[in-house]
Amino acid sequence: MQVGNARYLTAEDLPETVPVFPISGALLLPGGQLPLNIFEPRYLAMLDAAMAGNRLIGMIQPALTEVQADILPERPALAPVGCIGRITSFTETGDGRYIVSLAGICRFRLLEEVAGTKPYRTFTIAPFVADLTTGEDEAQVDRSGLLSAFRAYLEANKLEADWESVERASNITLVNSLSMMSPFGPAEKQALLEAPDLRTRAETLIAITEIVLARNFGDGDTMLQ
Repeated sequence: MQVGNARYLTAEDLPETVPVFPISGALLLPGGQLPLNIFEPRYLAMLDAAMAGNRLIGMIQPALTEVQADILPERPALAPVGCIGRITSFTETGDGRYIVSLAGICRFRLLEEVAGTKPYRTFTIAPFVADLTTGEDEAQVDRSGLLSAFRAYLEANKLEADWESVERASNITLVNSLSMMSPFGPAEKQALLEAPDLRTRAETLIAITEIVLARNFGDGDTMLQ
């Protein structure tokens, strides 16, 4: 996978440890682009270190069932799976913030937290190396079902889309982009992240969309016909 000026082809191209940036509801997927507005001092320090090093950070959500919140408020439990992102765009705002863009490389599973004195958290990880090779399961995606669900959601919410761009998008771009921009909650976002392959992610996205339509607008099956 080519990301910015770097190529990530095997596990050896990835670090054994990454600093993590926990944000509830934020989803980064391989090949996706995620803009971030960084202002907390500990994460400004994390960005400084990443920019001076390999430009990699791990996006991850807090655990969906937070059992440690009252015990360790500064070190809450985290979801088991996140996604490594490379900083491909970096801007200083002049008022102490950083505006960055992350390009998704591959998902990872958290292993152990690395002890240290830095204000941000770092973990050893097990990368999902299969994410580095894309396109093998694109043909298995139910593209028509996905587009039908997307169209129904837009119509129900009186929204528009650039359909020419949508039609030109590859299956992997379509599935991952729609997953990342979907206005669903943390649990749904984590389910999309942890889907084992592209086809399952597309099926999960369709199912979630149908549930939301049925819950908020009535008969979701009718709307998707």
